Amino acid sequence: MRKFYRRGISLALALVMMAALLAGCGNKDGVGGDSLGLDVDPADVALPLAETATIKGLTNFPAGSESEPNNRTIFKRLEEQTNVHVEWRSIQNDQWGDTIKLEMSNAKTLPDFIFNAGFGEADLLKYGKQGVIIALEDYIDKYMPNLKKVFEQVPEYKAMCMDADGHIWALPWIEQLGYQKTAIQLVGNMPFINVAWLDFLGLEMPTTVDEFEAVLVAFRDNADKLKAQFNIDGDIIPMSCIMNDGQQDPYILINGFGEGYGDPDTWKHLAVTDEGKVVSVATSEGFKEGTAWLHSLYEQGLIDVEAFTQEWSTYVAKGKSGRYGVCFSWDVGNIATLEGWEPLPMLKADTVSLTPATASYTSGFQRGRCVVTAAAQNPALVCSWLDQMYAPIQSPQNNWGTYGEDDGFDIFVMGKNDKGEDMLQHAPLGDKSPIEVRDAESVNGPLAILDSYYGVYVTCPDDAQYRLDWIKDIYTPVCSAKYCLPNFFMTQEDTTTDSNLSADLGKCVNEFKSRAVMEGFTDADWDQFQADLQAYKLDEYVALYQKYFDAYLAAQE
Repeated sequence: MRKFYRRGISLALALVMMAALLAGCGNKDGVGGDSLGLDVDPADVALPLAETATIKGLTNFPAGSESEPNNRTIFKRLEEQTNVHVEWRSIQNDQWGDTIKLEMSNAKTLPDFIFNAGFGEADLLKYGKQGVIIALEDYIDKYMPNLKKVFEQVPEYKAMCMDADGHIWALPWIEQLGYQKTAIQLVGNMPFINVAWLDFLGLEMPTTVDEFEAVLVAFRDNADKLKAQFNIDGDIIPMSCIMNDGQQDPYILINGFGEGYGDPDTWKHLAVTDEGKVVSVATSEGFKEGTAWLHSLYEQGLIDVEAFTQEWSTYVAKGKSGRYGVCFSWDVGNIATLEGWEPLPMLKADTVSLTPATASYTSGFQRGRCVVTAAAQNPALVCSWLDQMYAPIQSPQNNWGTYGEDDGFDIFVMGKNDKGEDMLQHAPLGDKSPIEVRDAESVNGPLAILDSYYGVYVTCPDDAQYRLDWIKDIYTPVCSAKYCLPNFFMTQEDTTTDSNLSADLGKCVNEFKSRAVMEGFTDADWDQFQADLQAYKLDEYVALYQKYFDAYLAAQE
């Protein structure tokens, strides 16, 4: 555990020093109103308050669930515990994107805080510069002991919340499950294979690309037998996916080709070599060879013809009908069933390799989850109340749901850990789906669940535990990468550049992937693809990330 903290402290110092290298020091006084309210005596905002106070918040809610936040058990309990009443405005999730932009355009009508803001780096920097939101680093230090403790335990997260001038413009959402090469986000588009079909046909789990191809051929050639044995209505599909759709993308299969990079980030298409060099995987020989191999599978009728156009609902419907031999997702239970399916190991072509997904070593993290606005009359009290969301027994409830509901189902029951202390224990849901219960009970917002909390404050969710086991047993042993591309908080200028270049380059790469897998490609086509990447300023894009990564490495020396 000490090694864990030392590593975290090193990374935190590295990122802070990186910020100084890239942008220099900023003036903290008066930026976005961040000095307002700091003269409040911490004792005056210590919770629970002696007399009830009211603050104002804006949040959102899933369609079909409770729209009034104060009717949710979590917020009822928080009001009782803190003596703080929140006057909420709540917006349905599917209307949030457009509505929040309008809300933020009129600072005079804003509430004290935006609970589920979901802002990106560009939003935070823009609203901070405009003075619409306030910087929070000093408030965290004085009025937020729970979050301060989280930052002390895992300093990477504090560093990732800070802009190049050292400001923290938002409160983060953190869901840590595993760490570094055991993190649950190590691989998103996990490949799954129908082992019931393998067993029926007397086949072994494939470990090479040639063995995998032979298995798909066997699925295709024994379609009638499979349909009869498993009572399948509809055509057998040896392998299905959704090309360029994150967790449903099939490019994890090409990791064994060439340099072994694969395509670990289906938006950035970047990786980091063990020498610390940021590279575009789309220029690599492995990407070229792997794409040609995927085309050969498609040409043999082994890949779903709808893989390039189908929507999620179609993908799931075919999977639930039992028609797939191989599919891709975060969890095969989303597509088919857990029974009869297993994760496919990384396949050997030239090598056996797993490149970690971007920012996966620090697990789940969103830096722009909650902001405090300049309209807040008592930002110290607002921050003190928001800090309750970071209490170790509170964060899991905000994230997943609570206990003691009167509607017949709960995510948790309140039990005890090995020391006899309160611990949230995941409850059996019966015929209720986890997402249904979570939508009904959780409130989301700013929170932190650290890996060290499991078994102390909360049990690990079953659907997370078996995925963590898959990662540890199957993928961690073949993840030899020294580095994982970190989650950088770029300057406003660089954030704009990154956004513009990412859009053009991402579209270029994804269009090539789809076209090349369907139609194949010649050496001339490949050369044109490389020329197109250069026309879209690939070298500038890679250099941008190299600048940040070099500063990050230099700060650790």
